[in-house]
Amino acid sequence: MSERPPLTPDGRYRVIDGRRWRATDPLIPEVRREQLVRVLMAWRREVRRTKGTDGERAARDGVQAAKLALGERGTPPWWEQTDEERRTRWSAEVPEPDGSP
Repeated sequence: MSERPPLTPDGRYRVIDGRRWRATDPLIPEVRREQLVRVLMAWRREVRRTKGTDGERAARDGVQAAKLALGERGTPPWWEQTDEERRTRWSAEVPEPDGSP
């Protein structure tokens, strides 16, 4: 398994090729984080599979839903949310692509 890119000192961002990307909410329970990452990767594969077709928009929406649940997108960012708001966000149902394993 490859090493994760480093976090900024405040733990809010990962630095990849000199660019900051919002980090996953560290309070997400490990089992749920793994589920959400699995769904995110399935949607990313679906984006590649549907590129240039009518299905691409739905696939991109799936990526967005997974990234929101992980805390990597959305307003306010996870560090400005209450613990209850954070739990609600990561507990929300995130659809999976049809035919996902």
